Amino acid sequence: MGRAYQNRKESMAKTADAKTKIYSKYAREIYVCAKSGGVDPAGNLSLRGLLERAKKDQVPAHVIEKAIDKAKGGGGEDFALARYEGFGPGNCMVIVDCLTDNPNRTIADVRHCFTKTKSKLGTGGSVSHMFDHCAILGFAGDDEDAVLEALMMAEVDVTDIENEDGRITVFTPHTEYAKAKQALTDTFGDIDFQVDEIQFLPQTMTQVSGDDVAMFDKFMDMLNDLDDVQNVYHNAEF
Repeated sequence: MGRAYQNRKESMAKTADAKTKIYSKYAREIYVCAKSGGVDPAGNLSLRGLLERAKKDQVPAHVIEKAIDKAKGGGGEDFALARYEGFGPGNCMVIVDCLTDNPNRTIADVRHCFTKTKSKLGTGGSVSHMFDHCAILGFAGDDEDAVLEALMMAEVDVTDIENEDGRITVFTPHTEYAKAKQALTDTFGDIDFQVDEIQFLPQTMTQVSGDDVAMFDKFMDMLNDLDDVQNVYHNAEF
């Protein structure tokens, strides 16, 4: 994996309206994470990492507090993860992660994005086998041996470690996220994680060119406009 790591999660923070959409998506994800794993970040490392990312993305404190308060109530919407896979413009591979309280509405909306851009919505597993579902933790440092030793002592399954430009980047299977983060903080103290996320990394890239580039941009804009869509992963390269 090494230097092939690139963030294929689409950024939507381009305009004030887009930022509002990001706040909404964070609020929904925080609510679901807190409701399922507990509202205390000390005992819910997934929530802790999510809150740290939200703050770095300048999500207002009142948005975060409202989502956590909503989770404390125990009621509210019953959101569930919905994942869709398919082939986008230029035959690139695409994974769309959603949080939805109405799966029928969500799949209809996502399918519309595919059909309107000459793309093809596939079945579950049609492209995800060509991605690595990874937890990625990046922080300032240069002693990768010490990092690897700390992770091995905690019996963390390490996929790869990158040491470049004064930053250590650790890759593990997504199921090892909490264990890996706990091992690093136990060993090295309160780390400022510059990268702290779980995402799908493509094993191969697909060149997208010509008219497909504009169609791909339209495709991504349509998906990002959907409230239920949380993240979009792809292997398109231009």
